[in-house]
Amino acid sequence: MKETIIVRRVPDRRQPAKGISWTLMKKSKYYYLMFAIPLLYFLTFDYIPMFGILIAFKDYSVFDGILGSEWVGLAYFQEFLSDPYFYKILRNTLLIGLYQIAFAFPAPIVLALLLNELRYEKFKRFVQTVSYMPHFLSTVVVCGILVNFLSYDGLVNQALGFFGIENIHFLMIPEWFRTIYIGSGIWQGIGWGSIIYLAALTAIDPQLYDAAKIDGANRWKQMRHVTLPGIAPTIVIMLLFSIGAIMSVSFEKVLLLQNGANFDTSDIISTYVYRRGLVSTDFSYATAVGLFNSVVALFFLTIGNYISRKVSETSLW
Repeated sequence: MKETIIVRRVPDRRQPAKGISWTLMKKSKYYYLMFAIPLLYFLTFDYIPMFGILIAFKDYSVFDGILGSEWVGLAYFQEFLSDPYFYKILRNTLLIGLYQIAFAFPAPIVLALLLNELRYEKFKRFVQTVSYMPHFLSTVVVCGILVNFLSYDGLVNQALGFFGIENIHFLMIPEWFRTIYIGSGIWQGIGWGSIIYLAALTAIDPQLYDAAKIDGANRWKQMRHVTLPGIAPTIVIMLLFSIGAIMSVSFEKVLLLQNGANFDTSDIISTYVYRRGLVSTDFSYATAVGLFNSVVALFFLTIGNYISRKVSETSLW
């Protein structure tokens, strides 16, 4: 008797059936709608304006427009590199960015570690609330507080006078500008920045602490061998973000604290772009300087990401 073999076609589940993607999208339409809002935001305010980069390579004229203006190539970049202000503003920008990474970046990590060690919950919440509050102050308010507190007859000098120290005109001395900028930045951002590290701390397995206690580790050794390795990937990612923003010094804060006396240390690339672009209406030159600033920041981010990928297993790409 001849056997009959019936072959049934089994659908390949690896390939989605026709129309199923639209079905899934329809089911998740609210998620796509939520995703569309930030997508439109970044397209409108971050990507479409990048078309204006062309101004850096053209002799821009308001009447001819971006496309109608004459091409000049890298002329404005060469002019900036030979500008007498070039080394000063590059040095000031880099120094403030490096000081931010050296002092402002570790501050939220230290605060998060200390808060994690607190056992009295009410005091812990009080410290968190107090440390979060400066983040919600605007840059104008923060600078107003600094100008008043650091003035010659301000609160800081009154406190110094109590200990017999002579008054110091902080904002009139160039050497004090970076300290004031970094110190106020730490005060304003330490609490808010610690949130992400506190969230990372909650992801550490409590059994690791129990195992460390059994091995005789005290709280310092638990922090060193359990807590820090547990949040190390988060620290590396946040460090890479900080390296990428090394050239993004707060323009508003510097401009509000800047005066003729501290100009040698407070003049940065952003304020120089403001003076040349908006005050002197030299749009092409200012765009070239701004683009140079962005390229340098991208260079630092690429180097930092490469080192991180070689040293650890954490990197942005």
